[in-house]
This record gives sequence, structure tokens and C-alpha cells, in this order.
Amino acid sequence: MDQVWFIAALWLLLALAAVLAANWLHVSTALSEIVIGTVAQLAIGAVAGGEALGAKAPWIAFLAGTGAIVLTFLAGAELDPNVFRAKWKESTAVGLVGFFGPFLGAALVAHHLLGWAWRPSWLAGVALSTTSVAVVYAVMLELGFNRTIYGKAILAACFINDLGTVLALGMIFSPFTIKTLVFLAVSLVLFLILPFVTRWFFERYGGRVSELETKYLLFLLFGLGGLATWSGSEAVLPAYIIGMVLAGTVGKDHFLIRRLRTLTFGLLTPFYFIRAGSFVSVPVLIAAPLVFVALFFAKMFSKLAGLLPTVRAFGYNGHDGIYYSLMMSTGLTFGTISALFGLNHGIIDAGQYSHLVATVIASAVIPTAIANARFLPRHLLPEQERQLQESAFGEPPGDLES
Repeated sequence: MDQVWFIAALWLLLALAAVLAANWLHVSTALSEIVIGTVAQLAIGAVAGGEALGAKAPWIAFLAGTGAIVLTFLAGAELDPNVFRAKWKESTAVGLVGFFGPFLGAALVAHHLLGWAWRPSWLAGVALSTTSVAVVYAVMLELGFNRTIYGKAILAACFINDLGTVLALGMIFSPFTIKTLVFLAVSLVLFLILPFVTRWFFERYGGRVSELETKYLLFLLFGLGGLATWSGSEAVLPAYIIGMVLAGTVGKDHFLIRRLRTLTFGLLTPFYFIRAGSFVSVPVLIAAPLVFVALFFAKMFSKLAGLLPTVRAFGYNGHDGIYYSLMMSTGLTFGTISALFGLNHGIIDAGQYSHLVATVIASAVIPTAIANARFLPRHLLPEQERQLQESAFGEPPGDLES
């Protein structure tokens, strides 16, 4: 039992180091945590063995999975239904282009250039077609874009993109069974009644120190997540839709959202992002670097080739459009889920899995770092967040202190 506390302390030390590095380098904390995870696994593994970091321990996997679920839920809860209705054409067009480009491009490169069989190639297309809601939401929140129409439009497009990924993974690789039917039926009923039940429940029993609202939401996320896993899907898949369904109730309760953010970013997401980074096998990448390079550029070129003109067609020019497109080019949650699904079901081997996961994580780090360093549309930031971004280490300048 003592070892658990030491490992937990190590992970939180890594999380602290990631926050400091993010402040020093002026990058997103999520990206810093991913890189810290990769470096920590390489360094600690070389000194104390590959399992010393404990990334595969069940309790760390649970905390990381919970972080992914709650973070995805929060992204959905802050998706403004009015913005989604007003920009449904934009969100649908950008999301579908963002999905089909890398889905086809990465699959063709994997098959014709790398020599993979068709099933692993299609799995690579699915894994690299994603846009990471977790990374995009974390960046939007950190910069303040989550409160702007611009940021909400990006999150809406992310939802459409990842919906295509989920459907492709299910239709191509997951057999449709009676369990799938049960999951879909129960989910549909819950999605229809949740807004009314949740509003009534919170008004009648909420507002107590016991944090009833948080327990209620975690119960829903865990319950539907368990049902999704039982049906052969993944626990994180229903979380975004639950967030969207409850955007009109939970999303408007700013104090509840703030408390959930504290739980999520203070404890859970460091385990998720650091664990994701730790899965990158540097020796495998060194042994066959051109495989990683081919997959990475296949995703980036096929994503951006479609996204840049599509985003521009909806009036986003200059840095606005490039930043939008680069954010849509990220990948993490559903990409790693798809790769792990392929490994567990014998669709891809361990080497292909390592290259796919490394490519997915690189697509979370590199486009976001470039976007924030070179193409950040500062004129769209809320005024206070803009001043905080321009001050050293995020410290408020003098005019904000008064």
C-alpha cells in the first residue's frame, strides 16, 4: 500500500513539473503533461525498469479514464446549443472534412506506402481521423476561448469530426450485437429524459455541501460508460453527448462547472495526459522513424488540405482560419482508444500500435504548439484573458489588480 502513495506522489510531482514547464514555455499544460509523460517513462524506465512509472496499474488507468470521461463531458456541457444551431452548417462541413480527409489519406498511405494489410490500414485511418476534444477543450479553457463564439464553433466541429470516427470504428470493426442494441436503446431514452430529470433533481435536492450534483453526474458518466464497455464500445463515447444534452442545465451552472474543473484539472487530467505520453515507445520510433514520419504527415496534410479551404469558406481568414484548422488537426482521446481497440482485437500488432499512438500524441502536441506560438488570434480572446496571456507567468498586470 505504501508503494501506491509513493507512485501517486511521483505522478503529481510530474504534474507540477508540467505546469511549471507550461508557464515557462508558454504552451498548454495538457501538451506539457504529454511530453513530461514521454520523457518520464523513458528516463525512469531506463533507471528502474519499464513498469516503474506504473502507467498500466489499474488504479492509474481508472483515474486517467475518469479524467478523459469528465473532461469530455465538460467539453460537451460548455457547447452552447444556440451556437450549435446557428453554426450547424459550418460545424458539419468542417467536422466531416476533418474526418474523411485523414481517414482516407492515412489508410491509403499505410497500405500503399508502408505495406500494411487493409484491416490495419483502415484502423490507422480511423485512429488518425480524430480531433481531440480533450486537448482542444483544455486549450480553449486555458485561453478563455471557451466563452467565445469562435471557441464554441471549434468545439462543435470537433464533435462532428469525432462522431464520424466513432461511427467508422463501430461499423467497420465492431460487430452489431444485441448488446449494442441495448446500449443504443438505453442511451436514447436517457438522452431524452435527462434534461428534465436533472433540472428537477438539482432544484429539489441540489445546493448542498455534500456535492450531490457532482455525485449525480459521475453516476451517470460511470453508468453509461460501463454500459458502453459492456456493449463492446468505449466508456468515453457517451460522455460528450451527455454533456451536450445537459448543456442547458449543467452548462449554465457556472459554480458547478468551476467545481468540476477543479476536480478534473487538479487531480484527474494529469493522470490522463501523462499516461498518454508514457505510451510512446521511443525505441520503436528510433528503430523505424520513417513509419512515424509517414503516418504523421499523412494525417497533417490530409487534414489541413481539406480544412484550410473549408474553414476559409465560412469567413475565417488569416490567423483565425489557420488556428481553427490546426486545432481541428489535433488528436488524442479517440485516436488512442481506436489504436488500443485494434491492438486488443488483433487488428494491429504491437509495433503498429506504438507508431499509431506516437503519431496520435504528436498530432496533439505539434499542431497545438505551432498554433499557440505562431497563429494565436489574440484579437478574439476575451480582454482579461488576453492581458493575462501577455503577462509573464500568467500574473495579472497592474491594471487588473485594482
